[in-house]
Amino acid sequence: MPPTPPADPARINVQSTIEVNYWCQTLNCTETRLRNAVLAVGPLSADVRSYLSR
Repeated sequence: MPPTPPADPARINVQSTIEVNYWCQTLNCTETRLRNAVLAVGPLSADVRSYLSR
């Protein structure tokens, strides 16, 4: 079963386990890598996606 999509797909809420699981699967990254990306560039999903693709 695919993960539940976030209420706001433009932002990543690292306080929500459901959203963290969704974004880790969607972006194919670990939770640590996702959290570090959000710390580095902020919660906008487009910015995090760009950061992780470097």
